[in-house]
Amino acid sequence: MEANDRASSKKYAADISSIREAQERTSSLVHRTPVLSSQILNSISGRKLHFKCECFQKGGAFKFRGACNAVFSLADDQATKGVVTHSSGNHAAALSLAAKLRGIPAYVVVPKNAPKCKVENVIRYGGQIFWSEVTIQSREEMATKVLQDTGAVLIHPFNDGRIISGQGTISLELLEQAPQIDTIIVPISGGGLISGVALAAKSINPAIRILAAEPKGADDAARSKAADRIVTLPETKTIADGLRAFLGSLTWPVVRDLVDDIILVSDKEIIDATKLCYEILKVAVEPSGAIGLAAVLSDCFKKNPAWKNCNNVGIIISGGNVDLGVLWDALNK
Repeated sequence: MEANDRASSKKYAADISSIREAQERTSSLVHRTPVLSSQILNSISGRKLHFKCECFQKGGAFKFRGACNAVFSLADDQATKGVVTHSSGNHAAALSLAAKLRGIPAYVVVPKNAPKCKVENVIRYGGQIFWSEVTIQSREEMATKVLQDTGAVLIHPFNDGRIISGQGTISLELLEQAPQIDTIIVPISGGGLISGVALAAKSINPAIRILAAEPKGADDAARSKAADRIVTLPETKTIADGLRAFLGSLTWPVVRDLVDDIILVSDKEIIDATKLCYEILKVAVEPSGAIGLAAVLSDCFKKNPAWKNCNNVGIIISGGNVDLGVLWDALNK
């Protein structure tokens, strides 16, 4: 990395150096997930698609990368009292598992509407649950109380440089496994995943395109890009339960500067893509994880002349922790 690149990267919470350090710190703990392809899906999309399957990550989602980096970067005296977070699902389970591997407690604030399968993962990995109401305010207030009571270290689900750096290790692997990729499509919610992916990928290949996939019922990132400031919504409505958070102070600058565009898709498109993942890729994917495929198959993407040269597309399948009862109901509607 050139000196001027290094200097400019300091304006973000992570950079290629912190991402490579995260990879070194966590490589013996995280799975190097496979990249799958499908001639049928290539034919349907008119592109060569490369699916980075984070549904096969420990804990069933990419979140373990960031959680693992955060937990194992703590000094011993910091780690002793444990870690605390608030999360509706995959980060809660990931942090619980990372803390278990380090032998420290994890205190997890979970909203009452969290998917049952994700709550069960938290319990399975030994996380201690504190219930909150569904609002962000309630989650944060409960987390503050747990912090005061325990003296634990707060590990935010996405607005944390250690988390962003951990998630960025996905790009390091993906661009080794499929160096021909010219575009990466990434689910967007709080922005931790896409921030890490973008920072790493654009450091390796400045010409690579980073596109976000976002549900129409939770389109705060698209609105933020349009307004050039963080926009939050009074409510979100989408089957993609992992994509209901809003951008944070550390993730927004990366999204603003390095994400080339945001593709909005409907819940029907997400459900259709989820079915394709099951039927063709033979991979169990949660709706949030299928949104990248939904985006590449959408008219919004296919008919946009700006993306006609996106020939080798990396798609991050972010997770596979799906409440099958809820999914079946959605598929049958």
